[in-house]
Amino acid sequence: MIKIKELADCSGCTACASICAHDAIEMRPDAMGFLYPVVDTDKCIDCGLCEKVCSFNKSYDTSLNLLRPDAYAARHKNMEEVESSRSGAAFIAISDWILERGGAVYGVGYTDFFRVVHKRAVTRAERDEFKGSKYVQSDLGSIFRQVKRDLKSGQTVLFSGTPCQTSGLNAFVGERLREKLYLVDIVCHGVSGPYLWRDYLTYLEKKQGDKICKVNFRDKQRFGWGAHHETFEFVKSGSITFNYLFYQHEMFRHSCGKCHFCNIVRPRDITIADFWGWEKTDVNINKDDKGVSLVLVNTEKGRGIFEQVRRAMYVIPAKLEDCLQPNLQHPTRLHPKRMEFEREFQTRGFVYVMKRYGNFGWKSTVQAFGKRIKNKLRRMMRR
Repeated sequence: MIKIKELADCSGCTACASICAHDAIEMRPDAMGFLYPVVDTDKCIDCGLCEKVCSFNKSYDTSLNLLRPDAYAARHKNMEEVESSRSGAAFIAISDWILERGGAVYGVGYTDFFRVVHKRAVTRAERDEFKGSKYVQSDLGSIFRQVKRDLKSGQTVLFSGTPCQTSGLNAFVGERLREKLYLVDIVCHGVSGPYLWRDYLTYLEKKQGDKICKVNFRDKQRFGWGAHHETFEFVKSGSITFNYLFYQHEMFRHSCGKCHFCNIVRPRDITIADFWGWEKTDVNINKDDKGVSLVLVNTEKGRGIFEQVRRAMYVIPAKLEDCLQPNLQHPTRLHPKRMEFEREFQTRGFVYVMKRYGNFGWKSTVQAFGKRIKNKLRRMMRR
């Protein structure tokens, strides 16, 4: 049976729980809401499948990978899609192709009180909920089993998620069912705890005396593509913005600090990300600061679907060495006080740890906004 000796050895992908035919494994939350497998020894028959399916290790499946990924800068030709997406809307082009052929698309959306979860979509309206960044680890629930049911019924499936999630699903589905499964991962900086997000929203609603009706982890419309601001819309009192709160290294999952997928040998068909350093590829593709996607094509299957969807985008080949942002080279380094942060969150609560560790409050937002204005002025003067 699976045993987690070190917390950093588990990414919470749910593959072990999903493969257990006796439902002997339950995913239980820790103090910050990160899920870990717990085995019911009364139900377990010690078959070993849960251990075999675990792919959060250096031996994850790379049998289908190209020797080197094909790299591109990409932006959707429909500017409305770009403006409503986090980067250049490459995911929209790919998922549209799947939906047009009657396939199912899996991505990250929200459920009750904006809890971050994986969902299934078979229409564009359902899929559009997956747009935008969500820096909280998503709850996969029984999604892996649902994906397998779709594949067994002959349906084409696109699954998007973090590399640990795509690697876990790839191992769970197995070689026989992979033909109609397309995996898209993101270049992930790290994921924050669901309970932090829950308590953050509770705090904001209490402070405002109002209900939140919309959230945006990175408000591109107001602050531009390169900014990191969380904006919250309230039913009566409008919006408020905070700066960079859910990007702190104190609040990431332990496994993010030893991620095995922070390289160019990705465990999926296509990788998408913000294209930091796009200027080295083309000085005009993001001149308006609306966003541009980095696309890495990792497998022959990925090449096939990318050739089908590239007509919906402006695509420029890129040199791989110009695309190597930090998390394509090494894992995020967790903060030295990561464990202290968790203990104090558990004993003292959300407001205490955010004031101590985070950029928490209106002052940080004003400072960040002022810095953005100064940077814009500098760019204008250089022109």
